[in-house]
Amino acid sequence: MHLGKRIMLFICGLILFSMGIAQAVQVKYLGIHPWEVLHVGLYETFGLSIGQWSIIIGVVLIIITLLSDRNYIHIGTFLNVFFVGWSVDFILWLDFLPHAHNLIIDILLIILSMVLMGVGGGINNAARIGSGPRDGFMLAIADKTKFSIRSIRITLESSIVILGILIGGPVFIFTFIYTFVQSPVFQLAYLKAGQFLTVKKEVLEL
Repeated sequence: MHLGKRIMLFICGLILFSMGIAQAVQVKYLGIHPWEVLHVGLYETFGLSIGQWSIIIGVVLIIITLLSDRNYIHIGTFLNVFFVGWSVDFILWLDFLPHAHNLIIDILLIILSMVLMGVGGGINNAARIGSGPRDGFMLAIADKTKFSIRSIRITLESSIVILGILIGGPVFIFTFIYTFVQSPVFQLAYLKAGQFLTVKKEVLEL
């Protein structure tokens, strides 16, 4: 039963995270998450789809992480990279999320996307089935270099933004705000989901 709850949280987290990405793409002129800047830039420059580029980059990161530190790669990591990539493409294909309308509404939509990604990422990681390839890659680098996770994240995402700019990705003010909004939401969702799982486990043990 406890495993069932973890799987439920894992899947719900991936769906919310994917919806957050898709919603951000609809108002991308305001700026999107650093990794999505890269994915959208690759899509607009070379074709394929945003989700397919997300999968390709994710697989490359998994391979690099496996060569560096296998501890951060689990079955959930592979599920994560393919599920999110396919889900983003499917959600964009369904075309039910609001498009860019006017500045005030679009700002609310981009904030909503940050919240969705934060909540989705938090409960997904709390399930402990496997973090995403980008998180695993970041943690592996932090372990190898002995630098703080925060320093590695800032350096890595700054580098990704620069790369995204070079290939024409959508960068604007909200690209640099994402971390400040998404991180606290992620932490809160992670802690609440962890408490939910702990309570359920204790009840089952009784």
